[in-house]
Amino acid sequence: MLPDGYALRPLTIDDAAALAAAAVRNLDHLRPWEPVRPDSFFTEEGQREVVQGRLRQVELGLYDCSVLWHGDEVVGAANLQNIVRGAMQGADVGYWVDHQHLRRGLAVAALDHLVQRAHALGLHRLGASTMVANVPSQGVLRRCGFEECGRIPDFLFLDEAWRTSLLFNLVLHDGPPRA
Repeated sequence: MLPDGYALRPLTIDDAAALAAAAVRNLDHLRPWEPVRPDSFFTEEGQREVVQGRLRQVELGLYDCSVLWHGDEVVGAANLQNIVRGAMQGADVGYWVDHQHLRRGLAVAALDHLVQRAHALGLHRLGASTMVANVPSQGVLRRCGFEECGRIPDFLFLDEAWRTSLLFNLVLHDGPPRA
């Protein structure tokens, strides 16, 4: 449950300006956990392109995006990405919270939202990866029922280097896939 004053809403093209402002505000906070971004990423036009790409993936059923708002500011996001149907029925989770809004339960609420969305979409499992150094995110995953299930050396190229990641998994149900 989100604290008072916060809301998670589906991503829209109108979010581009607020997303650009959030990207600028959180550049140093998110740098260790993300790939190097071009300067255009931190502009409204750059965010408009990012949002258009994500919305195309939503239309294809490959992505489910929510934006975390506090008043008129974007202060985070929660995404189901790499949605796979067929025998797997799974997705990966991704989330972030603005550096000025940490330690308020927002990451846990965002991840709980993703678990609810996954149930609504009929998914069977969710996966997540965190860099070994991202202990706070690992705590969020564990609080939401995810279990650590492995380690992949040099998994992602983030912050100018190949990083080892811990993998987490959450099985949502043991029934057959929905038709």
